[in-house]
Amino acid sequence: MEVRAQVKHIRISPQKVRRVIDLVRGQPVEVAVAILAMLPNKGARYLNKLVKSAIANAENNYDLKADSLYIYRIWADAGPSLPRFLPRARGRADRIKKRSSHLTVVVKEREA
Repeated sequence: MEVRAQVKHIRISPQKVRRVIDLVRGQPVEVAVAILAMLPNKGARYLNKLVKSAIANAENNYDLKADSLYIYRIWADAGPSLPRFLPRARGRADRIKKRSSHLTVVVKEREA
């Protein structure tokens, strides 16, 4: 059985989060939580909470055991970008995109 957890509109670019995602894809959830707790990246904090949420969904909604779960799928999609402007010389301005992400984790019970 697949259990999903999702968080939207996180103020970090998907490119930065995907570097962290590649470290935990396919790992058992206990190992993934341990890896994410030790990483200094901002994206690791968001992913740690998200993986714990997926574990809680599996335990409370579907009566699955946490020790039998692994990260089946995990991805980061681009959310809306906020346009901002940076003043430059001679009265000009440069446009900056403040990017956001939608994160999704799917955990699945490992077959015995």
